[in-house]
Amino acid sequence: MEFEPVIGVEIHVELKTKSKMFSSAPCSFGMEPNSETVPFDLAFPGTLPVVNKEAVNFGIKICTALNMTIDRTLYFDRKNYFYPDLPKGYQITQQFRPIGKDGSVLITIDGEERRIGVEQAHLEEDTAKQIHLNDISLINFNRCGTPLLEIVSRPDMHSGEEAMKYVEAIREIVTYLGVSDGKMENGSLRCDINVSLRPKGETRLGTKCECKNLNTIQNIRAAVDYEIRRQTEILLAGGKVEQETRRYDEANKKTVLMRKKTDAIDYKYFREPNIVPIDLDEGFIYDCVHSMNKLPDQYRKELSARGLDSYQVEELLKDRDFVVYFEECLDLGVKNPTTLWNLLMVEILGYLNKNSLSLKEIKPTKEQIVSLSDLLSTGKINSKQGKDVLSEMLQDGNDPVKIVKERGMEQISDSSIVEQVVDDVLKQNAQSIADWQKGKDRALGYLVGQAMKLSKGKVNPGLAKEVIIAKIGPCGSKK
Repeated sequence: MEFEPVIGVEIHVELKTKSKMFSSAPCSFGMEPNSETVPFDLAFPGTLPVVNKEAVNFGIKICTALNMTIDRTLYFDRKNYFYPDLPKGYQITQQFRPIGKDGSVLITIDGEERRIGVEQAHLEEDTAKQIHLNDISLINFNRCGTPLLEIVSRPDMHSGEEAMKYVEAIREIVTYLGVSDGKMENGSLRCDINVSLRPKGETRLGTKCECKNLNTIQNIRAAVDYEIRRQTEILLAGGKVEQETRRYDEANKKTVLMRKKTDAIDYKYFREPNIVPIDLDEGFIYDCVHSMNKLPDQYRKELSARGLDSYQVEELLKDRDFVVYFEECLDLGVKNPTTLWNLLMVEILGYLNKNSLSLKEIKPTKEQIVSLSDLLSTGKINSKQGKDVLSEMLQDGNDPVKIVKERGMEQISDSSIVEQVVDDVLKQNAQSIADWQKGKDRALGYLVGQAMKLSKGKVNPGLAKEVIIAKIGPCGSKK
């Protein structure tokens, strides 16, 4: 019997606001434990929640990017349960009227676009963080109350690859919007995956198992693929899949049982009495939507139209700072986008990684980077010279045109001068000419190298190559 996997994903996105969802305490990562709290976060009697306007703004932006319908009235509810990381004994969330619903996101698998439905997105507050040691458990309340947007997909995915691509797409959107840093390793974006199997052709869903708190993109695919294999083996052996909560054991590459779900938990939801319904002004919604950053798919279309191939586009999109920097350089009138891409994504990125720097910290201006790119693309300097010039620019912030002039680097592209250099090289290398004409194609590289050596690196290598072939004929012409 063949089975069809059915997968749904719940993503918790920590919103990058200055203060918490319902209090004035700061939102920050890595601070001293329990230093970033106010009485409300610790559930002191008499403290009341105040809705964070910026969190609502960010929620509207994400919902718009996911093609969702925005609820014009904010309602909040209490989700009641007792747990050490929840000091109030309840979480303020949006159970009955989420801020957004009925959306979708496009993913690409093997060159084919697939639309994944997004059921709803709701605002809520995060819990505190538990740290379990050998004989005690500690609680850090700094995270308690951090604004979250929980995004719930429809069960539209059928493989680990699809689930991974979906989470990648959501992370890309929230980071480009600037509403979250999307760092899974810091817990800024956390995923729960629901996996079930059903016989192919059936529409009724099977018994689902939930994989909690997956913390890397690769682990999402690995956990789903393992869970599909595990459930398939159970069903083929005549067993029944039990409803469970599991976690992914990265060391052993498998999911591990945390607890069984025998009954649905009754959270006794009811309307949060300390937050009245808030009608969202149409002007406020308009401002949220029209202040959104450009989304990744917009960049994809624009960069493709500028002449970049899909690989170059996707490499740029890995970091929004690079995309913005690249487009700003293009707008300055760069002559060849591909030359600029190579300069930025190979040479400059390598320098940044080696020196643990960000793009904002380099000394050359965008105008100087464009100037260097144009010197390379027009053949005024070669790639080796370009590396030397860039090195000086990165160290001292000097102008590339000035460096080239002071060092006498400008490449020779005058055909008559190049021809004269080539003639001198050919006179001194009869054996290499003979080797080339016998079919030994390496000889051409040697002859071009000799032309570069004779001209002290100034002759245009591409032009030198053309002149050499014109003079000695094609490879293997005298076999």
